[in-house]
Amino acid sequence: MAPAAVPPLIERPLAPLTDGEIVLRLFEEHDVPALLAAARDRDIPRLTNLPELESEEWVRAWLERVAELWRDGARANFAVADAASNELLGSIGLRLVDGNGQIWYWTLPVARGRGAATRALRLLSGWAFDDLGLTRVQLLAEPENEASQRVAAKAGFQREGLLRSYFELKGRRADGLMYARLRDDP
Repeated sequence: MAPAAVPPLIERPLAPLTDGEIVLRLFEEHDVPALLAAARDRDIPRLTNLPELESEEWVRAWLERVAELWRDGARANFAVADAASNELLGSIGLRLVDGNGQIWYWTLPVARGRGAATRALRLLSGWAFDDLGLTRVQLLAEPENEASQRVAAKAGFQREGLLRSYFELKGRRADGLMYARLRDDP
């Protein structure tokens, strides 16, 4: 007898997530140039685990890996896009760590200061609570990444503390400020 199929840990939403201003959707072919720009940005590769993508072929290989992780239910990686123009503004994702949602995000320079990351974080958190049934979602921000800390606070995340030398970032150990939001937080 064949083993029963294991359902994915993270199932895709039935429709893109939107608040009317931004939309969280799957990455599309027309996002490739903006993703290449993100990988060449001064801050994104330094402060996140987005690989330094050297060409459009590397971007396409990264997109295939992102799609594979979605299919396996291991990670949910969304494109953050303008709801009206569908222009790529950034990325946000979620994976499960000890039964909690671990979130990461970045925005392109064109989206910074426009509230796109805060909106995306609220949308993703709502989906994690309402559709995935999670009780806690959390994120780590490097202490020097003040913009990410502001986004977390504006989205209702509470700062919980500094985790020293907590994670690997581009071949070095990095400190992380833990922020979290619980399902029943206001």
